[in-house]
Amino acid sequence: MRPASSDEQGNGFWSRERTVALSLFLVTVVAFVVCFLLVRPFISALAWAVALAVVAFPVHRWLQRRIRRPAAAAGISVMLVAVVVVGPTIFIVHHLVVQAAAGAEKIRPAFTTEGWREMSEQNPGMARVLQWIERRVDIRQAFERATTAISTGAVSFVRGSVRSVIDVLIIFFVLFYLFRDARQAVDTVRSLLPLSPTEANYVLDGITNTIHATALGTIVIAGIQGALGGLMFWWLGLPSPVLWGVIMGLLAIVPVLGAFIVWIPAAIFLAVQGHWGKAIILTVWGALVIGLIDNLLYPVLVGKKLRLHTIPVFFAIVGGIMLSGAAGIIIGPVVLAFTVALVDVWRRRTGGGQTIEESLAKDKQRARARA
Repeated sequence: MRPASSDEQGNGFWSRERTVALSLFLVTVVAFVVCFLLVRPFISALAWAVALAVVAFPVHRWLQRRIRRPAAAAGISVMLVAVVVVGPTIFIVHHLVVQAAAGAEKIRPAFTTEGWREMSEQNPGMARVLQWIERRVDIRQAFERATTAISTGAVSFVRGSVRSVIDVLIIFFVLFYLFRDARQAVDTVRSLLPLSPTEANYVLDGITNTIHATALGTIVIAGIQGALGGLMFWWLGLPSPVLWGVIMGLLAIVPVLGAFIVWIPAAIFLAVQGHWGKAIILTVWGALVIGLIDNLLYPVLVGKKLRLHTIPVFFAIVGGIMLSGAAGIIIGPVVLAFTVALVDVWRRRTGGGQTIEESLAKDKQRARARA
């Protein structure tokens, strides 16, 4: 054991080495805080860039094997992602803004006092139901608030279009370098984690699988459900099919919620207006096609990649959206998966005195035995 130096003995705990180490730690913390404040406005763009890089990386790897120049392969991969993502997004956003205000104005008359009375006269069988609803709910006032909110949201969306364009440019700028320097980026993250190489790979694999599951199993399936709902709205002649399709897709992203929150009231609305055939068609389509698409496609796209319970995933997505906006759809589950992986690392380290390498090896042996 090294004897204490005269400097350490003279200064007690606050030796020169400890003072320098503490100063370096404080400066490092301040530097990280300042860096976070600099990056904070772009966290949403960075999150989507990482998500797109993880999802599209198999395609980029295929291109990289055939194109030996990393920059060229990364550029082509970014262009492919742009065509697949930006094209449909521009189409949807254009129709969404147009239909948001137009659809509200189109169905506004049905919820005025005169329109409500006209529906009662045309459907004597539903008159009592309508009167019961009217006594308990101010339909006109509620609808006025909803249409005002939709119109205001559309205007705000248009005003924020410049920022959206900047975010898109940042996403593809970062995406290019993530494709080109993927190996260096992963090695840097792995070296910064205070974990063994096996533990670091275990945590990073959990995050990667969560991004795959969220992007493919949640966003893609929700988009398909929204598209199917919007197409049925269009075929039945309901107003603003693109708008309601987008809303159904957004609701389908959040666990527990779903597209039924939109198509069930729409079916009731059709029945109230006397369009019983359309109401039945929409109900059957929503229950059998939109409702079951999740059960059919989710196992194919995700498999066993996402091994998290519905309740924590629900709070992760909703909390992520509240904190980070749309990027919270990705950030929330990723933070949850990272936390769960770290807890699992601690559990394996402290369970039975075995290392995580030994624990993972036993898990593989059990899996082979079951197979």
